[in-house]
Amino acid sequence: MRLVIALGGNALLRRGEPMTADAQRANVRRAARALAPVVLDHQVVITHGNGPQIGLLALQQLSGAAPDPFPLDVLGAETEGMIGYLIEQELDNVLPPDNLVASLLTRVLVDRHDPAFEQPTKFVGPLYERAKADELARRQGWLFRQDGAKWRRVVASPIPMEILEARVISLLVEQGVTAICAGGGGIPVIRQADGSEIGVEAVVDKDRASALLARLIGADGLVMLTDVAAVALDFGTPAARAIRHATPAMLAEFRFPAGSMAPKVEAACGFVQHTGGFAAIGALEEIAAILDGKAGTRIDRAARTLKLG
Repeated sequence: MRLVIALGGNALLRRGEPMTADAQRANVRRAARALAPVVLDHQVVITHGNGPQIGLLALQQLSGAAPDPFPLDVLGAETEGMIGYLIEQELDNVLPPDNLVASLLTRVLVDRHDPAFEQPTKFVGPLYERAKADELARRQGWLFRQDGAKWRRVVASPIPMEILEARVISLLVEQGVTAICAGGGGIPVIRQADGSEIGVEAVVDKDRASALLARLIGADGLVMLTDVAAVALDFGTPAARAIRHATPAMLAEFRFPAGSMAPKVEAACGFVQHTGGFAAIGALEEIAAILDGKAGTRIDRAARTLKLG
């Protein structure tokens, strides 16, 4: 079975953890151990988030002496390389020597007129208390929105239209290579009037990019791993109920948080509708049970009724 497995930025750096190299490597090592059995049994392409990491790089630039900080597309490339390197190395450490792994910087084409540039929703960076978020908003002109009990920066997240390295990724998969790509949703680029390409100030949602990639390489399934066990109704309230099995049409009846679960649900439903394959959302540690349909949220065309658990 050919799978695209998307690791959420919060699965690689848990909420409240310090943004240190040791913490990130420990979490990547944990992810590699969970993914290794799946890699041995299936053709796997791994994507990953970068929300906490790219926000941290943006903050680090503020404390430096550089008069002209790098834009988000360059920071996205930096984080894609950094996290891809860690995943590649830790997978190599747990897989047999003949299992090849490669990390690939990936550009994603977006529409320069996408309305997302006027309505930022993508969370990046660490969590803040309201007072600190207000201070950064005044000082840097950044936009913040509430994320749980605290506040995080939000940036534009345009819809991915094309993955420029899709053919290269397909070649790697066909040769038995586990590819790590489209990190952080890929590096956002636009085409100018003369046909040339240039990066743009945005962060593409990695789940939307993963769904597009899964379609382009003919994947059977799209699995999105995060720091919650399943998609839930009334999430964060005493009435919360996990969704275990649903069709895209069933999920269309509900609204999910725009900056977190909504892109995952939309990406999952879009993949199922376009391909007839399956999508799943759940916790990294439960990847085996998710693939068996015993954990997480499974989305396909086979569900007869909405199953809650």
